[in-house]
Formats: sequence, C-alpha cells, structure tokens
Amino acid sequence: QVQLVESGGGLVQPGGSLRLSCAASGSIFKGVHVAWYRQAPGKQREWVASIVSTGSTTYADSVKGRFTISRDNAKNTAYLQMNGLKPEDTAVYYCNLWSISPNREYWGQGTQVTVSS
Repeated sequence: QVQLVESGGGLVQPGGSLRLSCAASGSIFKGVHVAWYRQAPGKQREWVASIVSTGSTTYADSVKGRFTISRDNAKNTAYLQMNGLKPEDTAVYYCNLWSISPNREYWGQGTQVTVSS
C-alpha cells in the first residue's frame, strides 16, 4: 500500500521560492510517474508538471521556466522547486503518482502554498 506525505508548503513573498516534497511509502516509486497539480479556491484542479519514470519532464505553460519537477528514486521522493513565485501561484498543491499498466493512482493530502506580501 502506498502513502504519500507532502511537505514544504507555506507563506512566501512574491518572487520567493519554495520546494515541495512528496515522500512515498512502499516499493512502487521507481516504476511510476509523478505529477504535481494545484487547486486555487473556486477553480478546477490544474495540472502543473509531470516527470515520467524515465525522467522526462513536462510543464504547464503557466509555470514553465519557473518550476522544476524532479525525483530521487533512492529516497522514494519527488520534488517541485518553485522559483519566482507569483500571487497567482497560490493554491493547494497535490502530489500524484500513477501508472498505466497496472492501472493505479495515488494522491497526497495537499499542501497549501500562499504567495503574498
């Protein structure tokens, strides 16, 4: 059974940086893909970034050039480095692990990121 524990959220000023972590229990981490999503109040959940099991990354246009997704398979942990934060980045951020074969998906509990002066 897989459990995800997120950390790193908090309050930061515009232009600042945060690094979110997603630590996964269990033994499936190396073989699954990881994505980060976010959801602002009153809005739909938005995909932010992905890193597949082979290491290739993709990003939403809104965060491209500012955010970096990475993974450390030895630590069963994924990261989202967020630089140049803007107020519109304020949201609850969720870690997602998934695979296609076998079909499975796991979600973290979410961590609040607030960008404000």
